[in-house]
Amino acid sequence: MAYEFKLPDLGEGLTEGEVARWLVEEGQDVAEDEPLVEIATDKTTVEIPSPAGGKVSRILVAEGEVVPVGTVLVVIGGDGNATTSPAPARQAPAPPAGEKVRATPLVRKVAAELGVDLATVTGTGPQGRVTEEDVRTAGGDGAATASEGERVPLRGVRRQMFEHLTRAHREIPAVTWVEECDFSDVDLKRLVPLVLHAVTESLREYPELNARVDAGELVLLDRYDIGIAVQTEQGLVVPVVHAADKLSLDELDAEVRRLAEAAHAANLKPEELRGGTFTVTSAGKAAGLFVTPLVNHPEVAILGVHRIEERPVVRDGEVVARRMGNISVTFDHRVIDGKRAADFGLAVIARLEQPV
Repeated sequence: MAYEFKLPDLGEGLTEGEVARWLVEEGQDVAEDEPLVEIATDKTTVEIPSPAGGKVSRILVAEGEVVPVGTVLVVIGGDGNATTSPAPARQAPAPPAGEKVRATPLVRKVAAELGVDLATVTGTGPQGRVTEEDVRTAGGDGAATASEGERVPLRGVRRQMFEHLTRAHREIPAVTWVEECDFSDVDLKRLVPLVLHAVTESLREYPELNARVDAGELVLLDRYDIGIAVQTEQGLVVPVVHAADKLSLDELDAEVRRLAEAAHAANLKPEELRGGTFTVTSAGKAAGLFVTPLVNHPEVAILGVHRIEERPVVRDGEVVARRMGNISVTFDHRVIDGKRAADFGLAVIARLEQPV
């Protein structure tokens, strides 16, 4: 008896997912609960176990393809004939029935453009996969590839980041406010939890920054779920510290460390990446003197903490060395006035300069 495994709904609002990597091959025996496939969602990559045991009869969606929830991904057992046809992939059409050529959607697209029959190409990639270079060589276009350099497909978290930030940049008229902050009395080992505490307290005073735009209305949120931007080898992810306003500094510190470790290990849960109401970004040593963070759509503002270092400043008419850094607030100017954003930023700075 054949079992059709469909792309499940992995969390709130998920409508599609990308097959990031198959952990099995056609013809391979797989046990129930054995790792089956990695699915890249809008925020992270999730490993899904096999819901049934048996032989992998047919893989219907290739790596790199994006398909809607409910699409049949693989058939386990039986003769491999799915009773439900897979939905078309968003990046490229699924392979025709009976097609045995292993190639990514990008390679199939290049083959179509060059008029190359993939069935006639010998793959030199892993497990006999046909590469772009194989196709271009077969189509007499190998020299063009060499002169243009290596092509790296945007996959998984990086593809999601590309699409998400493209949308944010296109739709949001963002403005960035910046001011210096004196971090001389701040314990930099606890910088992020201290910033989160200052942010949540300041958001109570300026609720329009803890909001999102929905159907032409500004929704002022009554929860403080603060995203923290984390740069990983897979790309930028934004895990969320839920109910940040109800946590002590020690609890904030522990939660930030836990989420950062999970982000670098690529095992964040879907619910740990959703529901943010405001975002904080701090790149540590790589933060730069000043950058302009992009608003994390559908939120309306983001706070950045930039490079902190000793600088000469004037205090009581004397030039002294103080540990200084820049604080920025990037905001959606459609719904937030510049003065309110500036006042919020100054409130955060005041709290950081007089830490708890």
